[in-house]
Amino acid sequence: QVQLVESGGGSAQAGGSLRLSCVASGASGYAYSSNCMGWFRQVPGKEHEGVAIIESNGTPEYADSVKGRFSLSKDNAKNTLYLQMNALKAEDTAMYYCAADLNLCRGCRPGSCVRRAVRYAIRGQGTQVTVSS
Repeated sequence: QVQLVESGGGSAQAGGSLRLSCVASGASGYAYSSNCMGWFRQVPGKEHEGVAIIESNGTPEYADSVKGRFSLSKDNAKNTLYLQMNALKAEDTAMYYCAADLNLCRGCRPGSCVRRAVRYAIRGQGTQVTVSS
């Protein structure tokens, strides 16, 4: 059993920054947080979009739309995943979901793994990010 709880969403001006946090808790929290973790986002009426993922302590992978602006990091001691979002744009406005999986970050072609975040087995309740221009 694992729960993902996000925090840190809110409103920002274009060009500003926000940092999202995701804590994995429960009996299986460590198992999931030490495998595949990431973020995806959803805008009403549009498809979910994988934003960033990381396998264990490997190199993060980012969607092209956020590359160079967003940064993913983990604190393994706290089972916590962070998404630092800089140079925000209005098109970053979305509900952001933390997600975790035991396997889906593997066996994929580099550059395509981030799209799998929308299929991860465990997801949090989401945190809203609104960027005004």
